[in-house]
Order: sequence, then C-alpha cells, then structure tokens
Amino acid sequence: MTTDIEKIRQDIQLWLNNAVIGLGLCPFAAKPLQEDRVAIEVSCATTPEDLVGDLHMALCRLEETPLNTLETSLVVVPNMLQDFYDYNDFLEVTDAVLQEGGWDGEIQIASFHPDYQFGGTAKTDFENFTNRAPYPIFHLLREDSLEQAIAAYPNPEAIPERNIALLREMDRETIAKLFPYCFN
Repeated sequence: MTTDIEKIRQDIQLWLNNAVIGLGLCPFAAKPLQEDRVAIEVSCATTPEDLVGDLHMALCRLEETPLNTLETSLVVVPNMLQDFYDYNDFLEVTDAVLQEGGWDGEIQIASFHPDYQFGGTAKTDFENFTNRAPYPIFHLLREDSLEQAIAAYPNPEAIPERNIALLREMDRETIAKLFPYCFN
C-alpha cells in the first residue's frame, strides 16, 4: 500500500507539469493549475465503499466551492484499482455516484490510469499514454467550465488526434522519461 500522500501529490504534480501541460495534452489545464485551482485529493481507500465515500466528498467539495477557488479535482487512488480492467469496471460505480448525487450533467469524470488502454489498441501503443498517469485517477470536471474552455479553443475536436500523433512520433526512450511509472 502507498501511504506517502505528499510523495503521491508530487508524482501527480510532476505528471501534470511534464506530460499534461508540458506536452499540451490538455490545453485547458495550465491556467487553473497556475492559479492553484486544482485539488489533488489522495484517497487512502482500500475498499470500494470507502472509495465511493471519498468520491462523494470530493464531488460535494467541488460543488460547494466557488469556481474562482476550485476549478477541478483529481481524486488519486494509490491503494486500489491497480488492474486497469477493475478500474474500468469501477467507472460504472462513479457514474452511479454522479447520478445519485444529482451531479449528472454538472460534473463529469475523466479517467486516467498507469495501464490505460483505449479499445482497439494494443497495450504498447503510444496513443494510450494520453490517458496514462502515475496512479489511477478520477478527474472531476465542471461541465460549464469545460464547455467554456472548449468554446474558446480553436478546433477542440482535433485535440485527441493531435495528442495521438504527437505521442506516435516519440521514441520509446522519450516516452519512458515522461511516463517512467509505466516502464517499471
């Protein structure tokens, strides 16, 4: 079990700086991160019930906190869901939490995992790295904020293709430096 919360936060901050912002994988991430409006919430959960409780609390905090203070939250799960398929199955639970809490349509959850794999790809395909992170993560996004960011960005539908092309152009050594946790 991983319990060094500060180390986990540092790992996530490094991933955000080097991969998400450094590579421009999410062109909307830099501003809220620079303005300290991104919460990195480390869940110490070891059971699905505890993780649901932590997700619920993070969703409540996001809903109750003004946008100018908190834009988005990353719920990091270092002690559970290490298997990507278990993580992927748990996304159904997160959807149920959104619906039961009345957040469906207000908050959405983006998914990141050290072994993330898009359907129809091989595990080793570099395009999977667009959603790979040091730990399983549930990224809680305010839909209004996301819609505003997308509206202000030229050609947002091209972002995934751009990211895939960028990562496919990289060699294995570069990918391994950016995502070392995927090569242990």
